[in-house]
Amino acid sequence: MAGLLAFVLLLAVTAYACAGGTDYGAGFWDLTAGGAERGKRPRWLIDHAMAPVWEVNNVWLVFVLIIMWTGFPVLFQTVFTAMWLPLALAALGMVLRGAGFALRKPSRRLARRRLYGAVFAVASLLTPFFLGAAVGAIASGRIAPGTEASADAWANPASLLFGLLTVAATAFLGAVFLTADATRFEAPDLVGYFRLRALLGLVAVAVTAAGVLLVTRSDAPHVWHGLTHGAGLALAIVSAVLFAVTALLVYRGRARWARFGAVGVVGTAVFAWGLAQRPYLIPTSLSVADAAGDPQTLAWLAVVSLVALVLICPAVFFLYWLDTHGELEPLTESDLRIRPARGEAAGGD
Repeated sequence: MAGLLAFVLLLAVTAYACAGGTDYGAGFWDLTAGGAERGKRPRWLIDHAMAPVWEVNNVWLVFVLIIMWTGFPVLFQTVFTAMWLPLALAALGMVLRGAGFALRKPSRRLARRRLYGAVFAVASLLTPFFLGAAVGAIASGRIAPGTEASADAWANPASLLFGLLTVAATAFLGAVFLTADATRFEAPDLVGYFRLRALLGLVAVAVTAAGVLLVTRSDAPHVWHGLTHGAGLALAIVSAVLFAVTALLVYRGRARWARFGAVGVVGTAVFAWGLAQRPYLIPTSLSVADAAGDPQTLAWLAVVSLVALVLICPAVFFLYWLDTHGELEPLTESDLRIRPARGEAAGGD
C-alpha cells in the first residue's frame, strides 16, 4: 500500500510540475516583457491565457501536501523542518503571486497596476526556484530524519542548480503554451514573440539540465545510478527524445502539438527522477516503507485518493478543454448591457 501511495504522490508532483509550471512560466515572461507600453501586448495575452484556469493548478499542490502529511508523516516532518526557509519563501511567493495577479487588472491607477504586476512577476520567478531548491536538497540526500532546522540546509550546488532548472522548465512550458494561445487568439505578432522565447527556454533547459546531471553524479550517486539504469534510464531517454521532437515542433511553428511534447518532456523527467530514487523518498536515509504511516490510515488514504482522482481529473481536463476551445472568454461591457425586448425595440407596447 505504501508503494502505491508513493506512486500516487509522484503522479501528483508531476501534475503540479506540468500544470503549475506552465503558470509560473507565464509569470516569468510577464517579468521580462519590458515596460508598460512595450509589454502591453504580451501581458494582455498572459492575462487572457491564465485567468480561466490558473487557480485550479493549486489543487495538485494541495493533493501532494495531504498525501505527504497523512501517508508519510516522517517525510513531511523531515522536509518541512529542514527545508523550512525555502518552503516558507515559496509559500509566501504563492500568496503574493495570487494577490498580485488578482489585483493588477481591476486597479485603475497605473502605479498600482505596475506594483501588483511586479509582485506577481517576481513571485512567479522566486516560487519555482525555492521549490526546486528544496527538491534538490532532497534528491542529493542533504537532509535526513532528525535533521535540525537550518536556514542554509538548501544552500549547496545541487539545490541551486535544481532551482535554476525548475525556473528554466517553467519558462519553457509557459512560452510553448503562450505560443499556442497566441495562435488561438489570432495574434500573429505574439506567435513569433513567444515562439522565440520557447526556443530560448529549450536552450536554458538543456544547459541547466546538463549542470544538474553533473552535480548529481557527484552529490547524489544513488539518484545518478537510478538515472543510468533500468526504468529511470528509459524515462530519461524518452524525455530526451521528446525534448528533440518538441524543439522541432516549436521551430516549425506547430505550437499546438508542441504543448503535448513540452508536457511530456517535463512529466517524464519528473518520473525519471522519482523512479531513480527507489526505494527511497529521501536518498539514502528514508525508504518508502520506513516513512509510511499506519496501515489503516494508508488504506483509507488510498480510497480517498482514488475517489479524488476520479472526480478531479475529468473536471480539470474538461476545464482545460473549455479554455482551449474558447468557451471561457470573459464577458465584455456589451455583454452586460441590458438589451431592450424585441417589442420595445420596435416601439411597440
